[in-house]
Amino acid sequence: MTADRTILAADPELAPLWQAIHDRLSAGSAPADIVTVTVPDLAPGAVAALKSWLDTPAQRRRGRTRVPRTDRGVKVPLPPLLDALGLATDTLQSLVEDAVGRAVINRRHGRLATAELRRELMHHAQEQLPHLPRLRARLTSGADEESAAAMRRLIDSLASITRCLPHTPPRALAKLAHDHAGDPHYFDLATPAGQRLVSAVAELAGQPEPARPDHIRSLLAGHGIIADRLSATVLLHRVRALGDGPIDRRLNEAVTPVALNLLDLIHTPPRLAPEPLTVVENPSVLEAALECASTQPMACTSGQLRAVDHALFQLAVDQGVPLRYAGDLDASGLHIAATVEQTYGATLVAMDTALVRAAGDLPSAVPLGLVPSSCDPALAAQLQATGRVLYQEHDVILTRLLDVTSSKRRAWQSVSQEAGE
Repeated sequence: MTADRTILAADPELAPLWQAIHDRLSAGSAPADIVTVTVPDLAPGAVAALKSWLDTPAQRRRGRTRVPRTDRGVKVPLPPLLDALGLATDTLQSLVEDAVGRAVINRRHGRLATAELRRELMHHAQEQLPHLPRLRARLTSGADEESAAAMRRLIDSLASITRCLPHTPPRALAKLAHDHAGDPHYFDLATPAGQRLVSAVAELAGQPEPARPDHIRSLLAGHGIIADRLSATVLLHRVRALGDGPIDRRLNEAVTPVALNLLDLIHTPPRLAPEPLTVVENPSVLEAALECASTQPMACTSGQLRAVDHALFQLAVDQGVPLRYAGDLDASGLHIAATVEQTYGATLVAMDTALVRAAGDLPSAVPLGLVPSSCDPALAAQLQATGRVLYQEHDVILTRLLDVTSSKRRAWQSVSQEAGE
């Protein structure tokens, strides 16, 4: 008989059969090479149809079949089935594509092409990066056709920028990226290419790859690569200095917050007075300190732990300055606070259950979300009971942080209320 291809392709009971053949073709088998196909979950109606096409009357009388059921499914001989249906082998692929609704893509060819591509990239990496064997393996392990051009560019750029280390005189990362990759942002440290550059320099230096941003920048600086030492700043307010350097003078002469960058803190660091330094998360706290004429030494990291922030903390520790830290009572603020406490021995302030209770039912309108496991259990429970974030802009926190006297508190709160109106 000659079956109607359209009817065969549209028969829902035969769909598992066509899918199984589609899978075999996609795995790289040629239609003429498929002798049998095993089909799981084939419906009884489909099995009966196959037996009617393939089994002879003699086989039926003896209880034998050419379509046996196995532990893996129903085993179907394909060439006899095509003969029984009057279908040519070269029409099989178009039939199953119509039935399944998508083209057959030979994955075997794709795997071979990908393997060949990786071999080519590995050979190129060996030629360009002989000095970085560990990085070479990481670069080429996941390459495919779509990423090949980008990977080759990365290999060439890394080879160019690391071939002349250390860069003398030291040069800005953006300048090096421009000269060696054609894009000043190509090796930005937050990008995959920037992270690979750090891996390369660490491998050349024979040391573990650093994780902290200040350690990363120190590693790069040691090889003549200057990263982000001017763009990020930390704010200092009412911080006294005991030295006579340019930063010391700026701090002592200032009446408003002073912005210091990484270069200031590393190349011309001030000698800080041994007074407790309160570091806060948000610049709005320093605004409030100005309003109430607070004289306590304060610094602000703007809610992050960048290289410049780590440099400030380390400078305080090295100079024996007692550190106090306060952040928002949300997931990121609690996490940063725990890091500062554990890494630099800071005392956490204005981050306790009493403040949460004092805020009452008006902490903020923002849902709390998950509380990090590093948070004090009592504080976590109190926060979860309210279910909302408590920010440093809340009056109960500002009052605690700034140690406002009663007269100044009234004046400050009056200003705050007028601003709210």
